[in-house]
Amino acid sequence: MIRHRPAGRGHPYLVEPDQRLPVRPLPGDVLELRATTGRGARRVQVELEVHGVRRLVNAVARGPADPEVVADVGVAAPRIGDGHLSDAVARLGSQRGRTSWSIETSLERGERLRYRFLDDTTRTRWFEVDACEWQPQGGTLHLLADDDEAVRSRLVPESVRWLVGGGRMYRLRFALRLDRGERVVGFGERFDALDQRGRLVDVAVFDQYKGQGARTYLPMPFAIVAGGRFGFHVDTGRRIRFDVGRSEPDRILVEVDLEPGEPAPELALRLFGGSPVEVLAAFLAESGGPAAPPPDWIYRLWMSGNEWNTQERILEEVARSEHEGIPPGVVVIEAWSDEETFVAFNGASYELHPDGSPHRLVDFGFPPDGPWPDPKGMVDDLHARGVKVLLWQIPLVKANRGQARADRETMIRRGYAVRLADGRPYRNRGWWFPGALLPDFTNPDAVRWWTEKRRYLVEEIGVDGFKTDGGEHAWGTDLRYADGTHGGETNNRYPVLYAAAYHELLRSCGRTPVTFSRAGFTGSTAYPCHWAGDEDSTWEAFRSSLTAGLTAGASGIFFWGWDLAGFSGDVPSPELYLRATAAACFCPIMQYHSEFNHHRRPSRDRTPWNVAERSGDPSVVPTFRRFAQLRERLVPYLAEQGRRSVETGRPLMRALCFAVEDDPRIWEFPHQWLLGDDLLVAPVTEEGARRWRVYLPEGEWVDPFEGVTVGGSGVVEFGAPLDRIPVFVAADRAGELAPLFAADEPATCPLELAEVG
Repeated sequence: MIRHRPAGRGHPYLVEPDQRLPVRPLPGDVLELRATTGRGARRVQVELEVHGVRRLVNAVARGPADPEVVADVGVAAPRIGDGHLSDAVARLGSQRGRTSWSIETSLERGERLRYRFLDDTTRTRWFEVDACEWQPQGGTLHLLADDDEAVRSRLVPESVRWLVGGGRMYRLRFALRLDRGERVVGFGERFDALDQRGRLVDVAVFDQYKGQGARTYLPMPFAIVAGGRFGFHVDTGRRIRFDVGRSEPDRILVEVDLEPGEPAPELALRLFGGSPVEVLAAFLAESGGPAAPPPDWIYRLWMSGNEWNTQERILEEVARSEHEGIPPGVVVIEAWSDEETFVAFNGASYELHPDGSPHRLVDFGFPPDGPWPDPKGMVDDLHARGVKVLLWQIPLVKANRGQARADRETMIRRGYAVRLADGRPYRNRGWWFPGALLPDFTNPDAVRWWTEKRRYLVEEIGVDGFKTDGGEHAWGTDLRYADGTHGGETNNRYPVLYAAAYHELLRSCGRTPVTFSRAGFTGSTAYPCHWAGDEDSTWEAFRSSLTAGLTAGASGIFFWGWDLAGFSGDVPSPELYLRATAAACFCPIMQYHSEFNHHRRPSRDRTPWNVAERSGDPSVVPTFRRFAQLRERLVPYLAEQGRRSVETGRPLMRALCFAVEDDPRIWEFPHQWLLGDDLLVAPVTEEGARRWRVYLPEGEWVDPFEGVTVGGSGVVEFGAPLDRIPVFVAADRAGELAPLFAADEPATCPLELAEVG
């Protein structure tokens, strides 16, 4: 079989061995046509037709059909590394046993090429491609801004160009003026830098397993130009590339992908004037911030481990935390379900519903010797201990057996799955759960069906929220959604729709909604909470994660956390673990989590007691305890400031540029932040450091550990032992907040397990 996919599979960072390159050629461009064949193909030809004239060209065998990394956004090859998902990542894009063939040709202005591939026994259908040109006319770019001419003039009028071919528009280009000394912050959650000036920024939701670099789960086509008193939002769900002063130092070059082509596209560019705070508030007013603050319990300690896959283990870990004097607030249970339905507890017995209708709690039997003998009793027990419970979710249905098969058939029969242009159901093209169906959250009936299957978890078992993992699985502009949109318009929006569906489920059950999402886009601000995704336990990843939190905050993602000290690979060193613990104590969400390791020994759990046992360092548990207890005392302050963030549009975890606009020295401290209005945090992010430089904004600040008052603005060096973090309280609230930092006495409580079953 010959396989040719002109645009590939939709992977944003790989050139496939069976695609066209470029997808939309300009006159005179070298146009490479690629296809793959199975074993045994001896010859492949390409039949070309231009102006009705046909000719046959022999294709050249390029070798094994392996994808190539796109280098246009400064990213490296997919990160493999250590972790149980590494093999799946390595298989991404592999077409083992197939051979790639190609020819090169070109088109002149105004020409259209028809082509097909042939071997000795088969041939493909005909494909068409036009020579495209950049033209000043085509679609409409609406400039939406106030009457401030200084803001409106940021758009360079003569820069607007449309890529036109065959009467359709495939891309839009325009430029924004960037002045000397201005910095550009935002673009959603970014791992590579706080200031994106001089970088190439891609707006494409993508599941990059570790080492994200310039890739991200949660992009937005929104940014703040600090020092320029303006910001911008390209109001679309389409993929966009920004060249932020890299090619032209005084320009932000913007290119919007309009695939699969439109005859008369219309897009909106919104420009906001004002300070970073004012720009972000205006953006949230337009795109939608949280309707209400999340509940106060999100600010307590979150604990999780991917190997905590039994009721007994969950209760053991919570009891151990209590015993160590480390107050648990939230437990996230990932390995609870059968990983087929994401609805039934693993080991539960129940009758199959052939029509895919929901089950209620009474429909399930829980064997006393099974992994989850009494889920409701477990949740009731945890609630009695003051611990909230979140369950893991993935928006996919893959399995070909049991209830999952019935659900899959229901999705196909009722049109509840995302589809391809030819009407077939789309099957996940990513590396995680490949081939699975994706529920179409633009279809109200599909949303209702999907969420009703999970209602018993909230109403009857009593869970408090969901870890809405995934969300990055919609690839390709050939996807079609029930609301009439295609993949180019809606793939980026998919994780927003996913989280929204779960928020509505929780709201309808009388709960203040809490989801814990990895992926997102414009609009995700309305659906807290979020975390930074998969990462190794390294100092580099520690710094990248803090950058992710600050850029997320600058984009309106206020209730954010990360897997402190990383979740993958061997356990972090005590120094990295405690430095990350100290930083996480002053993030909106404080969480530890560990990747699945097939229950091999020694354990890779990120609990403080396991890190202490693995390292032999007796300081780990008491130091972690000190920060966890401090965190518990900070909950009222965090809740107060979280409400203020929702009201004002100020990030809860905010980069220094939100407080200081006219001092260029702040950019030398990209990992410092203000936590609310009154705490300044300067985490130690370098191995071996025992003294640390801190930027203090103007005003008086109090070191709450030492009770010393320091005046800003300026750069000061402080001692930074492992059991401390440079943090300062605004002097006018020091009397109220500084006493919270008094260290508790090390304390343990009796280690007891509640009876289960």
